[in-house]
Amino acid sequence: MLKLHRSSVPLLSLVLAAGLLSAGAHAQSAREIRGAAPVVAIDNEAPARLIVDPPLPASLALGRVFIQYRTENLHIVPVFGKGALDVSPRIGHIHVSVDDAPWHWADASGEPLILVGLPPGPHKVMIDLADPTHKVIASETVKFVVPDTQTPGHGH
Repeated sequence: MLKLHRSSVPLLSLVLAAGLLSAGAHAQSAREIRGAAPVVAIDNEAPARLIVDPPLPASLALGRVFIQYRTENLHIVPVFGKGALDVSPRIGHIHVSVDDAPWHWADASGEPLILVGLPPGPHKVMIDLADPTHKVIASETVKFVVPDTQTPGHGH
């Protein structure tokens, strides 16, 4: 058991109170950070947004493309079909196409995109934010150059 000297109790109380006041003054609520709780329908939802970062430079230097993204006002989940359009908060997924390919793939993981095996040179990845019926809501294109890691001086 912790024993405090009688004279240290007021000081300890003051330190604890100052810490609580300080934490409260700087803390943001969960709603401010994460948005509305996904437990009730949201009236007049704000438009969905897609935010895409450029590839991580350290991985790109090794020929691996890691692209991080996030959404606002839409949750990425593997739920599809017309009935899912009425879900609130809004849900969807992404479509990914590389270098203007005539095809794309759908991803509902919410995890970073990982591309390996692209040849050295310039590339672009188009990421579409799509609703549960695959209708595109927003798009972002990321352009980057995969370095030639097979040239002398790269340690291979």
